[in-house]
Amino acid sequence: MELAFIPSPAHGVVHLGPIPLRGYAFCIIIGVFVAVWYGNKRWIARGGKAGTVADIGVWAVPFGLIGGRLYHVITDYELYFTDGKDWVDAFKVWQGGLGIWGAIAFGALGAWIGCRRRGIALPAYADAIAPGIAFAQAIGRWGNWFNQELYGGPTTLPWGLKIDAAHRPDNTPDLVTYHPTFLYESLWCIGVALLVIWADRRFKLGHGRAFALYVAAYTVGRAWIEHMRVDYAHRILGMRLNDWTAIVVFVAAVAYLVLSAKLRPGREETVEPVAATAEGPADGAAEEPEQAADQAETDAEPAVDFEKKPEADAAEDVAQKSVQS
Repeated sequence: MELAFIPSPAHGVVHLGPIPLRGYAFCIIIGVFVAVWYGNKRWIARGGKAGTVADIGVWAVPFGLIGGRLYHVITDYELYFTDGKDWVDAFKVWQGGLGIWGAIAFGALGAWIGCRRRGIALPAYADAIAPGIAFAQAIGRWGNWFNQELYGGPTTLPWGLKIDAAHRPDNTPDLVTYHPTFLYESLWCIGVALLVIWADRRFKLGHGRAFALYVAAYTVGRAWIEHMRVDYAHRILGMRLNDWTAIVVFVAAVAYLVLSAKLRPGREETVEPVAATAEGPADGAAEEPEQAADQAETDAEPAVDFEKKPEADAAEDVAQKSVQS
């Protein structure tokens, strides 16, 4: 019997009266709020306006959730579309099942739409929200703890995760504690966020390189954590599908880092177009006619009188002399 272990919740849902509060969904929601809040702080620090991150997030978050679910359903279709399974379960997001690869890809598409609507470059926006996404993943992974899913192999370590009999693998029904891969990935994501924050301050990353660093660093951790998991997964050449995905995405992220640094070094000076305030143009437009009228009045009165009076006096003297003669 293990002397120490991490307990699992008996239930993944708590009822507040008639309202069910599901742990998995709660973790995802909290993660989204943290990503938007911290992304907003970084965006303002880069010279952007408050609220822009949330406005674009209105597009990015729904797209990300849809993409994450699609990736999970497509890669694990046998859970929903084989004999004895109910295809309606494919829509039950609260039961778990969001693929980060689909979430990031579709979330980027939604962010691109939001950025275009505001005249903002997507790479600058991605750099601002990159650490926040990593923090959101760290929080979201605890949703797997509530559902007792995505754990690793058996272990007797003091931080082993206790899994109830109903959620244990079929080949180890009598073993109680397993590697808490959700915890490993959560801690890794926190480390990735801190790495991106440090590197961004140290090297002034721009043009999407902070986001690329986040992607590259995350995939490294995801590869070895994925290798520890014991849940069913499609395999290619003996490796889990998500391991192959992590390798491909890692190579793409590193290639972008290198090429971007050569083609577009430095950081953007302006991340968001500065729209004129309502007071600015209105005041200026009101002042210009008044200033022009005052100037015209000033030019007309004194300049004409004082410059032409000596000539008039001279003409009058000539006329008087002519009369006297």
